[in-house]
Amino acid sequence: MARLGSLADHGEAVIARRAHYAGFYGDAPLPSGYGLVVGNCQAESLRLVISSDALPTVRMPAVHELSADDTARVHDLLRGASFLVTQPIRDDYRGLALGTAQLRASLAPSARVVTVPAVRFAGLHPFQAVLRLPDFPEDPPLVAYHDVRTVAEAARIDIPAALEPPAVREIAEGSRAELRRREARGLDVVASDLFAPVVEDLARTVNHPGNALFLPLGERIVAALGAPGGAVDPGRPILASVRAPLEDWVVDAWNLDAAPRPDWIVAGETLPADVVREAHLAFYRERPALLAAVVDRMAPLLATWAAAA
Repeated sequence: MARLGSLADHGEAVIARRAHYAGFYGDAPLPSGYGLVVGNCQAESLRLVISSDALPTVRMPAVHELSADDTARVHDLLRGASFLVTQPIRDDYRGLALGTAQLRASLAPSARVVTVPAVRFAGLHPFQAVLRLPDFPEDPPLVAYHDVRTVAEAARIDIPAALEPPAVREIAEGSRAELRRREARGLDVVASDLFAPVVEDLARTVNHPGNALFLPLGERIVAALGAPGGAVDPGRPILASVRAPLEDWVVDAWNLDAAPRPDWIVAGETLPADVVREAHLAFYRERPALLAAVVDRMAPLLATWAAAA
């Protein structure tokens, strides 16, 4: 019976996904003059803030969720699209023709293209990293983020529990510098200057910006597309299903007008930070090779924290 239930649940999930992306799958009419926004989990938020009568868009899955059939559909849609907004994507991403150059090749010559950066900012969460380890595809449980303090505890590395303001600002500037480096490759729109001043709504996690970033970035995209009007405020927090803790020492470092929040919020529910920590420690304990790979990838951040001890 469990197997039958699993199959039924899978079928319902497929139906729900097609309904959510009805235009993309051809189950709803396409708007005249439509465009696509292609990229990671940030792409849908960008689509929300630029979509208007002047810039109609088609909702589509994030690029890492696309199948071979989905990829063929992307190229079909691009042939009729008036514009494309895309993050930089390498050719043959995940074995599929989803690279930026490959997407461009399916557009009509008259279509407009705007390239935008994928954004990460650690200034509000200087303890956090999101990692993609090819040899270890499994994410940590509960939340798919690594906390440098939990990693250090698992690896028996001595670091402090918090940082002083100069170290917080150093980590934040590292995020900006990396973003500037990638922007210098010739992107049409930049975002690195939008992380000053630092406010609470800039980021929910290290790789999930907030409205304070998406709205001004949307203004720049609309301008780059040569469209009238500006960004569209969705009237709600976007990319907000997961919110990392906002710790008191981070609030103090930036003099934020916000109350500290010691725990995670996931799908609107509080998830205690101690529960996450214990689950992650068990996860690392059972996977020593993965822990070694995480320590290697997080070595610069671990060094910054160790220097503050």
